[in-house]
Amino acid sequence: MAERNNYPKLHNAMWPGVVGKGAPDSEPIIPLDTLLELTANARGPNGEKFDGVDPFIVAPHFDIDSSPDDVKRMADHIAGYGLNVGSLVAPIWGPAGGGSAMGDAEERKKFLDAVRKACAIGKQLRELGIRPTGGIRIDSSTSVEDWDKDPISGTKRIAETFREAAKIAQDHGEVLVAEGEICWGGMHSWREMVHLLEMVDLPGLVGFQADMAHVMLYALGYNAEKDRLLPEGYDWKDKSLLDKAYKQVADALRPWTLDMHIAQNDGTVLGSGTHAATGRHVQVTDPNGRLDIVKHAGYWLRDDDGNLTKRMRHLCSDGCMFSNAVMESQETWDNLLGVMIKVRDAHGWRE
Repeated sequence: MAERNNYPKLHNAMWPGVVGKGAPDSEPIIPLDTLLELTANARGPNGEKFDGVDPFIVAPHFDIDSSPDDVKRMADHIAGYGLNVGSLVAPIWGPAGGGSAMGDAEERKKFLDAVRKACAIGKQLRELGIRPTGGIRIDSSTSVEDWDKDPISGTKRIAETFREAAKIAQDHGEVLVAEGEICWGGMHSWREMVHLLEMVDLPGLVGFQADMAHVMLYALGYNAEKDRLLPEGYDWKDKSLLDKAYKQVADALRPWTLDMHIAQNDGTVLGSGTHAATGRHVQVTDPNGRLDIVKHAGYWLRDDDGNLTKRMRHLCSDGCMFSNAVMESQETWDNLLGVMIKVRDAHGWRE
């Protein structure tokens, strides 16, 4: 019997414990240690484990202003759970102190400072041997409404900021991955996302981070009706239309894709705490989930001829704005790991 695939490595996301949490009208932040323990204890159907985690570099999980000694302690702490580190989320928005890539000089400086600090931490984690793979996750950190006031100048400014950020990343041996979501101006539709990446024009250095659930909203034209691929009032029972639209999005963005999130969506939007409304993640076992996760993951992990690209050496989960009760249940992570193993069995390889 052939041995099972061991690539891509499978990681769990840590940012769902922070994103949409901690505001006066939202649930409390889930401690990093709680998430690390749940991740380390998760088991697939045959006893499989997660290989690592992708952290959000923000307090109280992992302070962006951590000293080299702090980073070493964090690396040792995560390694103590038997886990590696993958992609890092730079705190380029929200109360963490970042700024808009489309903003004025001060806003853009804050954005670039957050990228610089995240890249320095990423480089140190690689040198410590705990981070064999992954990029630095960014977005435009601007609303669709602000972008829409002057789309041409807005996208141009975002691209300029991304190119400056790319220089920082390159100096640290890092790559940047821009996560497409309907809430980020200039990145809120699949065509705008491609346009932005083409304007940045640094393939392999500035790429796309495909969250399976978020990109499905691209096909529905949320915040970008002109780029809708599925008809108004689409009947979800017609799977062939979804497959066609989803493949069109993936075909356009796959050449730029350097990082990927395994996730499920019910076709609606949700915001929580300070996070703007974006694609609603649901659990992988949710009967209202619209994606065939294993099949649709293949649209990103295989080329037009069906060959494995092997570009993503690790896959990460995503499931923001779940309730704390869901996130603190071991069953949630066992089920998620089980689906991710199916993706790797179908579209992975062995080394």
